[in-house]
Parts: sequence; structure tokens; C-alpha cells
Amino acid sequence: MSEAIVRVPLFPLAGAILFPRSQLPLHIFEPRYRAMIEDAGSALGRIGMIQPQGVGDQVDDHPPLYRVGCIGEIIGLEELDDGRFNIILQGSQRFRLIAEADVGTAYRQADVDTAAFDDSEPQPLGLAQRSEVEREARRLGDAMGLTVDWAAVNRLDDEMLVNAIAQVAPFDAGAKQALLEEATLAGRADLLVQLMQFLRAAHGGSDLSPRLQ
Repeated sequence: MSEAIVRVPLFPLAGAILFPRSQLPLHIFEPRYRAMIEDAGSALGRIGMIQPQGVGDQVDDHPPLYRVGCIGEIIGLEELDDGRFNIILQGSQRFRLIAEADVGTAYRQADVDTAAFDDSEPQPLGLAQRSEVEREARRLGDAMGLTVDWAAVNRLDDEMLVNAIAQVAPFDAGAKQALLEEATLAGRADLLVQLMQFLRAAHGGSDLSPRLQ
């Protein structure tokens, strides 16, 4: 087996995506995922964040999964008195799911390809593209009535800015998955701008920019 192929426990969670060098706080309360955190804490300390497909009002204990996720290293762990956990994941690398493993654990595990993406540090965005991301983020925040510390947002580097918006904005699972799978930071920024424009329009914001009309 290639060194790029590793087996990881999976945490399927709709709407939750993780990027390399980004962080994701999670509250773990289901018994199977509490067991997963206990096992991960005694092993490599990493889990695979991945989104389930087609999850709506129906509850499926074993939904189909998207094929791309991100490995998260557990860098913060707090065990609560009732056995639940608060954890913080640090994204290390995206992966492509190869096959789920036949295991006896209550949680799912899979063999994944960690060489499927080039997740080295990206080139910075051009000034015009960076400005467009910031501008559309402000417009979306205003349209949704959000209170945002824009001074702190402006201090983020390009990768942190784009990925943070992708993680926290209320896009649907398919849109978030498209952002996760986008190969380059510049491509993700372009897609993010379009998604923010459409979401703003849905919340009664101003018209879309001319290039999207």
C-alpha cells in the first residue's frame, strides 16, 4: 500500500468542512463519536472530516459520503464530566476517499488518498481579487444583519480569509463541498465570491454583479 494511503476514522457532518491550516471546533456528544475521540486520542490523534450526501430531514445512520474530505489533527481536547468532548481540529491535508473499511467500531473508517491534492501553502491572491472577497463578505454580512469585526477580518491572510468564510457562511452542503474540492486558492476565492453574491440576493441584497447576470 502506498504511503499516501492511510486509514482514518470518519466524522460525517453536513455543513462542516475543514481546510489545511484551518481550525474547526467541535462538540462531540454521540456515543459512537465519543468512542472515536477516545480511540483517536490514544493513537494518531487525527480524524477525517467529511460531509454526508443528501442529508435533509430524514435521519440516516449510514448515509453515502462525498468523496473528498480533510484530515484534522486533534490539537485541543476537553473531556466534560458527562463524557462529552470539546475538541479543536487543525486541518492537515485534504483526501480522496478510496473505500470504507470493514471494521468493528461503531464509527466508520476508510482508506483515503492523502496525495490527491497539492496542499502546500498557496500563492497569495492578487490585490483586486482580495478586495473583491472582502467587499462581497461585507455586503453579505450587511444583507444578513450580521455583526462582524471587519478590522480583525482584514488582518487575516488570504488563505485564512477565504477558508474562514467558506467554513462559516451558511451555504448548503453542495456549495461547501465545491469550495472544499476547488484545487487552488484563487479558484476557491472566485467561487466564494459567486456564492456570496447569490446568497446575498436570496436575502434581499442588491443585484448580482454584471459579469454574473
